[in-house]
Amino acid sequence: MIRSEKTGPILRITIDNPPVNALGAGVRAGLAQAIAAAAEDQSVGAVIVTGSGKLFSAGADISEFGKPLADPQLPDVLAAIETCPKPVIAAINGTALGGGLEIALACHYRVALASAKLGLPEVKLGILPGAGGTQRLPRLVGVEAALKMIVSGDPVSASTAAASGLVDMVVESAEGLFDAAAAFANSPARPTSARAVSGDAASADAFVAANPRLFRGLTAPFACVEAVKAAATLPLAEGLATERRLFLELVSGEQSQALRHAFFAERSAARIEDLPKDIAKRPVGRVGVIGAGTMGGGIAMNFLSAGLPVTMVETSAEALERGAALIRKNYEATAAKGRLTTAQVEAAMALLTPTLEFGALGECDLVIEAVYENMEVKKQVFGRLDAVARPGAILASNTSYLDVDAIAACTSRPQDVLGMHFFSPANVMKLVEVVRGAKTAPDVLATIMALGQKIGKVPVVAGVCYGFIGNRMLIPRQDNALSLVMEGASPEQVDKVHTDFGMPMGPFQMTDLAGVDIGWHRDPERIDDLKDALCAQGRWGQKTGAGFYDYDAARKRSSSPVVAALIEEFRKREGVTPRAICDEEIVVRTLYTMVNEGAKILEEGIAQRSSDIDVVWLYGYGWPRWTGGPMFWAEREGFAKIVAGLERYAKSMPEGFSISPLLRQQATATEEPVA
Repeated sequence: MIRSEKTGPILRITIDNPPVNALGAGVRAGLAQAIAAAAEDQSVGAVIVTGSGKLFSAGADISEFGKPLADPQLPDVLAAIETCPKPVIAAINGTALGGGLEIALACHYRVALASAKLGLPEVKLGILPGAGGTQRLPRLVGVEAALKMIVSGDPVSASTAAASGLVDMVVESAEGLFDAAAAFANSPARPTSARAVSGDAASADAFVAANPRLFRGLTAPFACVEAVKAAATLPLAEGLATERRLFLELVSGEQSQALRHAFFAERSAARIEDLPKDIAKRPVGRVGVIGAGTMGGGIAMNFLSAGLPVTMVETSAEALERGAALIRKNYEATAAKGRLTTAQVEAAMALLTPTLEFGALGECDLVIEAVYENMEVKKQVFGRLDAVARPGAILASNTSYLDVDAIAACTSRPQDVLGMHFFSPANVMKLVEVVRGAKTAPDVLATIMALGQKIGKVPVVAGVCYGFIGNRMLIPRQDNALSLVMEGASPEQVDKVHTDFGMPMGPFQMTDLAGVDIGWHRDPERIDDLKDALCAQGRWGQKTGAGFYDYDAARKRSSSPVVAALIEEFRKREGVTPRAICDEEIVVRTLYTMVNEGAKILEEGIAQRSSDIDVVWLYGYGWPRWTGGPMFWAEREGFAKIVAGLERYAKSMPEGFSISPLLRQQATATEEPVA
């Protein structure tokens, strides 16, 4: 795991622990031994630490998470590096994250490949850098820049690192990295801890005030700030002690446990339980997209950005031109923010082939249908597609609710058909529900799961049912939210319970964003419920400036007296006397009911595992990550408590409500004995 090679007076230590050069016990021990040997060897004048392959080190070994760590601990290894009497240079050959970057921080000099990324992402697991990162980074880049890296958890480029003082030199080619590092061999050993910190506690407080979004609902970012303040005000030893205390407090806390669950849940979601790991995948060299609307264009961008050519088909020249123009506009907006170069934009657009010729899809290995959410329309499209698609091509529907098996039955090749439910905006949202039909071939499923990861998505396998995993769980939430308003709550109260919980928006805010008219029968004379009444008045949500809320030109919402009057009218029509609704009832009827539906999804085998449901809601709907997802949160909330709440309000639930037998079983199994 550690290779040492001496060239003249320079000892080159290489971390060689594929695939990510994780800092497991063997790596830590080997690195400590190599540094100790270099310090004692009179023939060694300098040490260069680097990584094998394309990574320096991605940090901790995740297989050790939650277990007692074997000695030596990483802080001890880094202390040995920093106090080495010979100059130690980090040759950062690629990604350096977490403990990997902390190794580089402990070195006396840092040389990085231009393509390298450097970051301390621990906050995303509800912890902070625990091997001196919060103490050494501020000594190199100052309080504000250090907090930006540590509290966001986002990596920076080598050029940004050089501009801040984190990196001493940037090298364009891998061939020149060792020589550049060797140029520091005759420099004096220069411990990072000997440097003064630029910035003070006031700088840290100003950072918190200027970045409220990074702190909302979270404990780890505040601990990061406290640790960096210690770096600015205390000697290194005391600062390290503060960092260690905060780290231990966080790692045993509920948020860190939930965030670590989310981390592992995402990795588990990629596994298909009943398929062999080495199953052969179908080659996908060209992708077809049917529909150039907002969804179709967003889907196309995922593949264009990954370097895959896309054939995009529409029925009218105007729609096709509009769709291609929107793709370009999106790319150029990203370039304007500095995230893409003009050359990258043009390279992506060059891979797009817009066409009115449906037959052009015959050249594609994967075709994704992204047309109107109507079963008859989708059946017609797949019937035509069956006639032109080449043998072995994978045919996917972007349906968000409809029966994939019924769609597949319209073809002569149901084994090649599955669902790929992208979330809007499809070029931004990471979740893809991969819907496995009754006849979907194993290699088709495996191919699409692997392809999803290739284009930067988080794919989750779902079975066939109305709404699959995410939208099926959304139904009881939305139904109960409407019922609660009819019974006496306001849209504002219901939404506030959700945003206070940590959701990005409540049920009515979400409806306005998505469109109140989704699923509307389009007959203004037929008004069966409150949503029909809103739609009949043209209150279709943010897109029309009015829905459950009123919106100004900047789409800032405000309470609507029109909606309040409509609610009163419907209550009178239904003979409902409004009552006071407590927040606890809203939680039970909109959040507990989602957990209940999730349990039914597990019973029916629609989801492979409970954690997959968490992944869907974390990545598709903005469920607060620090709770771990709805099913993990439910376990912490207590299954017995959830069942009791559902029973308490069962009579108020919409028609057809029932409590999941699996949920009852879990409640019984985990119920605390009464003293």
